[in-house]
Amino acid sequence: MGSIEVLKWPFSNDSIDKIDKNEDFLNYPVIYILNGNKEAYIGETVYFKKRMKAHLKKRKNLSEINLIKHEKFNRSATFHLETKLINYFLGDEKYILQNKSKTQNDFTHNYYDKPYYDDEVFKEVWKKLLEQKLVDQELHVIENKDIFKLSPFKELSLEQLDLKEKVLEFCEKQIQLPEQEYGSLLVIEGEAGVGKSVVLSSIFNTIQEHTKDPNSNLKDTENYLVVHHEEMYKTYQGIAKKVKHLKSKDFSKPTPLINKLKKENKKVDILLVDEAHLLLTKQDVWKNFKDDNHLEELLKLAKIVIIIFDKNQILKIKSFWDKKAITRIRKLAPSVEEYKLTNQFRMQAPFDVIEWVNELKEKNVTNFPKQSDEYEFKVFETMKEMHEVVKERNEEYGLSRVVSTFDYLHMKDGETYYVKESNGDYQLPWNTTSSKYTWAEKPETIDEVGSIYTVQGFDLNYVGVVLGPSVQYDDKKEELVIDYTLYKDKEAYAGMSTIENVPEAKEQIVLNSINVLLKRGIKGLYIYASNEKLRNKLLEDQRLEEEDE
Repeated sequence: MGSIEVLKWPFSNDSIDKIDKNEDFLNYPVIYILNGNKEAYIGETVYFKKRMKAHLKKRKNLSEINLIKHEKFNRSATFHLETKLINYFLGDEKYILQNKSKTQNDFTHNYYDKPYYDDEVFKEVWKKLLEQKLVDQELHVIENKDIFKLSPFKELSLEQLDLKEKVLEFCEKQIQLPEQEYGSLLVIEGEAGVGKSVVLSSIFNTIQEHTKDPNSNLKDTENYLVVHHEEMYKTYQGIAKKVKHLKSKDFSKPTPLINKLKKENKKVDILLVDEAHLLLTKQDVWKNFKDDNHLEELLKLAKIVIIIFDKNQILKIKSFWDKKAITRIRKLAPSVEEYKLTNQFRMQAPFDVIEWVNELKEKNVTNFPKQSDEYEFKVFETMKEMHEVVKERNEEYGLSRVVSTFDYLHMKDGETYYVKESNGDYQLPWNTTSSKYTWAEKPETIDEVGSIYTVQGFDLNYVGVVLGPSVQYDDKKEELVIDYTLYKDKEAYAGMSTIENVPEAKEQIVLNSINVLLKRGIKGLYIYASNEKLRNKLLEDQRLEEEDE
């Protein structure tokens, strides 16, 4: 393999003028990094001098040029590696990036020997950048960061790019219409792991770029990304600090934003709502929300509302979106469009593993999936054994954690509470008070158990799931039984007065939490069932499958 070279010059006209016109890189595909003390811009070109002259006219706060060359670069490779570098620079967090997000025209198609450039060449590039101190962190460290996984610069699939273009068209069109009592609504649906938040992050960044574009209908619009999830909010705040076109004030939780806009008697232009299934459907006076429905209030306060929604991730009665509630809200909007994402990105699992999880969500315990080299799926006899394997995977791959259904007491009073093995022989503490980092990114949490609220919306490499006492098995009916009276998340059941079928709603919340937890793992899923009948059933199914191989 030809080696990577990094050539450096001051970012100035004099430096560019002094480059010999016979240099081989002047009419050849190259990648370049422009950087100053705090900001950077990454690009690719075959007309290096011309591109640098153009940048000198408009780019500020940059002082150095770093040209990356390789004898096997071609235009497809440099375009692809440019996109990859932008994402890894964001995850490295050394610089604020001046780059703009990609559009449909920037889609990276497959090209000859792409795996070679994607893996070998990129690793060599990054090694060289570490040596030159242009970056600070190793690739595997960055890859486990939530800020990297939700990067607005992520290379999107064709399905995701199609959605992005449709959302931008919707915004450009609807923003021109006369203001009405309620805003127009676009609903994006999709199961856990289909990349909904990644697309939303990319869409919002592009919308904010367009607010500065004189040729866009979105110029000078006021827009927000809203999320009713503490850990996700932290991640978006982290992204805002490292992206030129985003500001921390562009991100908000729903209740503070609603109260602020009402106090100012103000309506904004576009609201994008991540994890909209977590929005409240009734008052929560203790948390200062005194209206009846988060989404209805947001529709009153914006010309356009775009929501990410998954009915299988509803975790509280206060956020219980039954068909009647959804239908009523949709009727308020003068215009409603829908889009469904379907391609699974998180779980690198065979179809039969994903189907097994989907069936369990419906209380069906189906045939145990076949063992696969692509994805590790295993049931354990003890929680201790499962935790030991999770620790091994964490040493090898990082970002591997134990999580549990909310079947064990967990209070925010400063005391330590535990998730316990059914026989009491082994226990692990529940997650501690959160910090500015998301729970799974803190090294010490390898010896804790995460709740649904610490991991919803996030990836783990390997996840060990404790199915607590509320998740039981009826060996006569051969199906799960949910004893929701054993579910300890009492806040999840608060506000039942408007629910028609309370037992059904409570059961659905527990099933939704199981679904979310089981779909966290990229590379593997481990299960320990507290209920003896369920544990024996799963272990027997696993044994029979192993014997068949």
